[in-house]
Amino acid sequence: MNKQPIEELVRQAEASLAGRFAEIDRISEKNTARILEAFCRHKVSAAHFASTDGYGYDDAGRETLEKVWADVFGCEAALVRPAILCGTHALTVGLFALLRPGQTLLSVTGRPYDTLNDVIGLTGTPGCGSLKDFGVDYDEVPLSGGSPDMPAILDKLTRLGDRVGVIFIQRSKGYLDRVSLTTDEIAEMIRRIREVNRTAFVMVDNCYGEFVCDSEPSACGADLTVGSLIKNPGGGMAETGGYLCGTKRAVELCAWRYAAPGLGAEVGASLGQNKLMFKGLFYAPHTVAQALKTAHLAAAVFARMGFGTNPAWDKPRADIIQAIHCGTAERLVAFVRGIQHGSPIDAYLTCEPWDMPGYQDPVIMAAGAFTLGSSIELSADGPVRPPYIAYLQGGLTYESGKYAILSAAREVQNTL
Repeated sequence: MNKQPIEELVRQAEASLAGRFAEIDRISEKNTARILEAFCRHKVSAAHFASTDGYGYDDAGRETLEKVWADVFGCEAALVRPAILCGTHALTVGLFALLRPGQTLLSVTGRPYDTLNDVIGLTGTPGCGSLKDFGVDYDEVPLSGGSPDMPAILDKLTRLGDRVGVIFIQRSKGYLDRVSLTTDEIAEMIRRIREVNRTAFVMVDNCYGEFVCDSEPSACGADLTVGSLIKNPGGGMAETGGYLCGTKRAVELCAWRYAAPGLGAEVGASLGQNKLMFKGLFYAPHTVAQALKTAHLAAAVFARMGFGTNPAWDKPRADIIQAIHCGTAERLVAFVRGIQHGSPIDAYLTCEPWDMPGYQDPVIMAAGAFTLGSSIELSADGPVRPPYIAYLQGGLTYESGKYAILSAAREVQNTL
């Protein structure tokens, strides 16, 4: 392992990243232009920031935000609400909206993220209200070498036929050491899937991937694209909420599941959140760019220290997550603690692994964020299990991200 001074490693890393940073800025500019054009097209004004309460009927800000969202994400409709609690909640709304008893949920990117296990019924208490409890079957196509296995996917779709109700694609790696998917790769997957199955809904878990590329899965053939506002698209400004966007039919079904049949998207008070959600969407491309630069820097520094990283420091990205292969529980804990000590909030605290709800192993998490659980703010976490990988994501500013990486590198270097 390289014990060269951390400041020198950072200097070397930054010098090597100029080309990557320029490409990140190019994509940020393109996505910002798309958002500004949508704001203009839908005549966003200060009047749309007004709060509503009660039923929330005739909430012009909410309705305009959802039109802007659909425009920016390249689809027919969107449901963007502060009462969607998190990414897992948004995904649950989508799965229960699109699936019916007797149908099969087919995940074509291996096992979904840990928090969906109880939702599907793979773990958890029988009778808790999982998809399995409602007669929905589950099947998956394992990854091949960390990537989707298209021949196996097409074969599985052919054998299952019209029993498949939802074809599920997880864009980000989650807690797996796999590649994350660009929108171009998702578009090609969907094109080939539609050669075999033209009736099932294609649903994409887009968490951590928004505005990393210059288009979104909803503009590339996905029926439903889902994410959280305290990740990329909230820009570090939204304090809660989630979104589901895609075809008019898919979003209508989601609105009925989210609220109630017959009510759907017509109800739901904004409770003063409209301004933060508009503002967050405006900031999102720039904030994502800061997070991407932070991820590249972390990969470059820790690669120079002798650690494995995924993606490599010089590779393009499809999400904001950076995996650092720590190798031991001690180094994993040291990395996460270093990020916490370099955070703006609760930097004085020392992280400890704990049995976090929805996870199968103890998880250690650094989350020194202004908004609790906000992954677009700098955070790091990982299950304390072999191969002991730390997952870094976010960074509201590159400068603060760099500061935290220095802190984490020093903590890890002390264990070598």
